Order: sequence, then C-alpha cells, then structure tokens
Amino acid sequence: MARNRKNQSAAVRFGPAVNACVLCLLVGGSGIGYVWQKNQIYDLGQQIKKREINLSRLQEQNEKLSKQLAQVRTPAYLLERIEKLNLGLGPPQPGQVFRLDEPPRESADPGLQFPGRTAIAKLMQPRPN
Repeated sequence: MARNRKNQSAAVRFGPAVNACVLCLLVGGSGIGYVWQKNQIYDLGQQIKKREINLSRLQEQNEKLSKQLAQVRTPAYLLERIEKLNLGLGPPQPGQVFRLDEPPRESADPGLQFPGRTAIAKLMQPRPN
C-alpha cells in the first residue's frame, strides 16, 4: 500500500522545518555573540586608551610638582620668602644648638639601644619577697 501525506504523522511533516529553525537560531545566535564580543573588545580598548592617557597626564603632573617642590626647598627661595613675609627668622644662635654624641656602634650594649629600655627591664625583673 502506498503512503500518502494525509496518513503521515505531524512529527514527520514538521521535523525538517524544526531542524531548519534550530539551525537558523544557532547560526543567528553565534553571529550575535560574535558581534557582542567584538563590541566588548572595542569598549575595553577604549577604556585602556583613556586610562593610559590619564596615566601619562598624571606622570607629567607628578614630574612638574616634584620640580616645583625641589625649587621651593632651595635655601635661596626660602630666604626670599622669609624676607618677603617679614618673619624675622635667622640662623640659630650657638647656644640654641644641642649636639648629641652617639656611642660607637661596636661598644654599644644591645639592650641599651633605645631610651627607656633599661627602665622597662628593671620593671620586668621579679621582686624579692
């Protein structure tokens, strides 16, 4: 007996159409994903470029400010500012300067390197009862 279309099930008739739709969705989805990834790469490249430009600008500003700081710290500039602001500052008198002698390194007791360490050591010793 010959088969005709009226006797075929719906799954057999719509199977190739469903397969074609699934294939189209896969190809279309892959294309959309590819374009989205390319867009993301472009956006990230733009962000990197902006940050590199900002970094170079900040490095130039840092160099400018370090040069300005070095210029402001010079004795000639400081003397000029003192005179301009009438601060009345001058070099210290010999009686105002205190010089502390440091013991030689090899003869120094390691327990006495910091002020107050001997007092702490005495407090830590056990007391006789």
